Amino acid sequence: MRRTRPGLRARLRADDSPVVFTADFASPTQWVAGRSSAYPNGGPVNPGDNKLDYLVEDPAYSRSGAFRATRNPNGTWNTGLLTTEGSAEEFLVRTGDVLEARVRLPVAVGAWPAIWTWRDGGQEIDVFEYHPDNPDLLELTNHVRSGQFYFRGTGIAPGAELDLRVRFGARSVTWWVNGARVFADRSGVGRNWQAYLIVNLSVSAGRYHPEPPPEVSEMVFDVLSLRIHRR
Repeated sequence: MRRTRPGLRARLRADDSPVVFTADFASPTQWVAGRSSAYPNGGPVNPGDNKLDYLVEDPAYSRSGAFRATRNPNGTWNTGLLTTEGSAEEFLVRTGDVLEARVRLPVAVGAWPAIWTWRDGGQEIDVFEYHPDNPDLLELTNHVRSGQFYFRGTGIAPGAELDLRVRFGARSVTWWVNGARVFADRSGVGRNWQAYLIVNLSVSAGRYHPEPPPEVSEMVFDVLSLRIHRR
């Protein structure tokens, strides 16, 4: 794992390129709630991906930036998802863009938060995924040209607040966590890549990560800020 020098680290944290997107999760023109082409038929369920999700449009599940999940009697979970796909603005992340986000990780085992991209059946970059059963680990993945890193850090824990930064480079996608560069995949996304943003809280169905224990009926994942820089 490559680390940056302190001086370089500080410069990397302060991106002076113009901000072209600042997330307003309450905005109906920026975001669509409760459906995504990343789910079969747009949702609301996706059991093939080992998810107990039942996507809902209810603003209480996503529109404040607190992405919630609540247990249903049939074993599914009402879950919050927002995407720029299908919105009036239809914002697309592009090659060279830099995403910055501050998040608060969920606590309950079975929670599966993520910030990611999607378009036309793919174009997926996982800014991060997290599972509290691996409490100190973030999953950072480029599905476009193949690259993945499991990053472990002392600042990663259930309930922790994290600063995330990703540069979607043509030749390398690069991730920073709390100001430190932690992974450059040396694969990139290519020169003409573009994709929609997705922010959501899924619930694990037990194949790869445990289901929520019976006593858990609600969980939450907070996105405190999210913005995109573009040169």
